[in-house]
Amino acid sequence: MDEALVHLSGVDPYLAKVIQVYPSPDFTPHTNYYHELASSIISQQLSVKAAKTIEGRFKDLFGGAFPSPEQILTKDIEELRAVGLSRPKAGYIQDLATKVIDGTIDFNTLDLLTNQEIIDELTKVKGIGEWTVHMFLMFCMGRLDILPTGDLGIRSGIGKLYSFQGVPTPEEVRIIADKYNWHPYESVASWYIWQSLDNSPK
Repeated sequence: MDEALVHLSGVDPYLAKVIQVYPSPDFTPHTNYYHELASSIISQQLSVKAAKTIEGRFKDLFGGAFPSPEQILTKDIEELRAVGLSRPKAGYIQDLATKVIDGTIDFNTLDLLTNQEIIDELTKVKGIGEWTVHMFLMFCMGRLDILPTGDLGIRSGIGKLYSFQGVPTPEEVRIIADKYNWHPYESVASWYIWQSLDNSPK
């Protein structure tokens, strides 16, 4: 991380000022990939508090522990809806479980794949889009070279920090990252962009 901060501070004077204000980020990877993705589906478009409540009820449905894919498929859509999941999310959770069981999603080989290959792999699951995988790559897998161009917080933060007239497009986000040589630490740069808004990406 020290190398990342030295690099970014040296190549981007705007970001250097933000780095001086906020502490270093902590990207601590873990390998509980299935749990992370299922939780991501549950929490979509919810506040942190609401997501935590619904996930708690979801686990209670399975005796208080986070269920395996096999356990999820023992419940029907209505049973999953009864704990607070929307009908689409209940279907997404079941689709994830099914694809893990049938081998469509193979977590054992995920670490061997490139970022784009992981995006292509995980977006096979209904309800998991590129933004969700970007967050997964950054905060679950700990990859430091992720640029979440579709994230509104990143776009808004870049718009303010680099004096855009409005919110930049995803392509303009890429242009800024290239212009100021963020690679290979785009995740770290993005984290500081979020901090500049006092925002949380999760």
